[in-house]
Amino acid sequence: MSVRPTTLGGVPQIPEKVHELTVGQLSARSGAAVSALHFYETKGLITSRRTSGNQRRYTRDALRRVAFVRAAQRVGIPLASIRDALAQLPEGRTPNRADWARLSESWRAELDHRIAQLGRLRDHLTDCIGCGCLSLENCALSNPDDVFGERLTGSRL
Repeated sequence: MSVRPTTLGGVPQIPEKVHELTVGQLSARSGAAVSALHFYETKGLITSRRTSGNQRRYTRDALRRVAFVRAAQRVGIPLASIRDALAQLPEGRTPNRADWARLSESWRAELDHRIAQLGRLRDHLTDCIGCGCLSLENCALSNPDDVFGERLTGSRL
């Protein structure tokens, strides 16, 4: 007789006595696709061990690491920055609330810079739609910060 997994609010619950999760269980609990979990592993964001049958097994703390990665991604932090942040944690431990507060503060300047950049792009987008030319000579979208354009024109530069 098979035991059906229990759910809470549609999320499969893993019994506490289970210390390692399969990739399917980690996917179901974290909401991340299996392919995303494999990708995270190749990027060094999470780790697994392999069974004798070459199946991945993740420790339960991988759930928190995946949640951390996904939260950081949602606010626009690149995976390389997330990996660097996780590497700063002692002994590869799982990030906690204090870690998130410290790391999110360090990411604030980067996000502020990107928000300002997007605002400038948005403002220039209206101008570009108005003229419709996408001129390489003076278009801030197709040729931003053009230094050579002040001296010469053309795509060869």
